[in-house]
Amino acid sequence: MTPWWRSERLRLALAALLLVLGFARPTLPWKRALFEHVVVLDITQSMNVEDMQLDGKPAARLAFAKRALHEALSELPCGSRLGWAIFTEYRTYLLYTPVEVCANRAELRASLASLDGRMAWSGNSEIAKGLHSSLQVAKALPGTPSVVFITDGHEAPPLHPRHRPHFDDKPGEVAGVLVGVGELKPSPIPKLDPLGRRLGFWAADEVAQTDLRSQGRGASVGAEAMAEEGSDPAAAGMGATPGTEHLSGLHEPYLKLLAAENGLAYHRLRDARGLSRAWRDEALARPVPVQGDLRLPLAALAALLLLAPHAVALLRRLGPDR
Repeated sequence: MTPWWRSERLRLALAALLLVLGFARPTLPWKRALFEHVVVLDITQSMNVEDMQLDGKPAARLAFAKRALHEALSELPCGSRLGWAIFTEYRTYLLYTPVEVCANRAELRASLASLDGRMAWSGNSEIAKGLHSSLQVAKALPGTPSVVFITDGHEAPPLHPRHRPHFDDKPGEVAGVLVGVGELKPSPIPKLDPLGRRLGFWAADEVAQTDLRSQGRGASVGAEAMAEEGSDPAAAGMGATPGTEHLSGLHEPYLKLLAAENGLAYHRLRDARGLSRAWRDEALARPVPVQGDLRLPLAALAALLLLAPHAVALLRRLGPDR
């Protein structure tokens, strides 16, 4: 019996039928994993420490993070949404709500390029409060997008481990990832003028070396709650380091603690590929019902029907060894 695929008439008829079906624009309902993030960039002065590498040259933490975001943006699937926010002092400021990434990629990259320390309105860097502010921003947005908070974890003024701010946020209420950037070894913090020009480095006598509570001074926010004394042994290593607070390294244990307390993942930023995997983690995905377009599969199947005999003949000519 002659195989069906050798019947030219049958193959032509089936291919024509598939192409006709394609003109009807058939779709198939299925679920696609999309993402919606508010990316918060720490733009405080410690993010200007040049302990990273770009193109073989020393680069600031902020510049390194921006390059990684620029490249990782291409890996988010179309239909995903992204918005930028900045953190300084103790607050997060939303620049604009998340927009679709493919239709607005050029605009997202252009606005990302313009973010730098000149936008900061204060020299303080209260990381825990900034993270809490980011979660509040996300909860106020429709759909509660995930938060991607990028920072080196440097608190300024420094904190006492027993006098950390306490919030009523429910862990996991907002999904997200806390991204640490920088080297663990502390380095000098560049001093910049309001136009971003280098003025040297901050000296030990120019920055607060002890926490405000130990000095009998109030916090930045009045009547704020504090974590219970000794509530978490892991916090013991994140207190002030008098004499070296003018230096800055990645405070990774502290960031891991904050991530765990808020139900977030932690990721250390090393390259764009790792960042792309972190913000495309399935824990942050949102299954969205979509209508899959079947025109391309139908056309491919029609082409396969037409080319099948020729492909078989070619394989036979190549011989059994090939």
